[in-house]
Amino acid sequence: MSDHHTTTDDAWIPDACTLPASERPLRLAEFDRFLTEAVRGADRVSAQHLRLRLDGAAQVEETARDLTARESSCCSFFAFDLSRSGPDSLTLDVRVPAGRVDVLDALADRSASVRGER
Repeated sequence: MSDHHTTTDDAWIPDACTLPASERPLRLAEFDRFLTEAVRGADRVSAQHLRLRLDGAAQVEETARDLTARESSCCSFFAFDLSRSGPDSLTLDVRVPAGRVDVLDALADRSASVRGER
């Protein structure tokens, strides 16, 4: 993996996030690493729903569960649903309320950017 797309620009982090500002660059780096290493594709199901297709490895599932649990604790408007439809098929659905679509847009853009799709 190359981390040349990883940045510490936290402009997409919403004001409603309760994670201390000093910890945000670290969380952002974790997300960038996860998006780069684990995400195989993304589909925008609706304005409020982003589906990330993940590598099906057990370690990816463990990382996704840990990261989304911690993110839910500081940005409670996120709804994460991790599901497995087969041994190699792992999906992370990310939903937000209508008032937070801009945050989901930014997450989708960030995912595409760190994976080199833009």
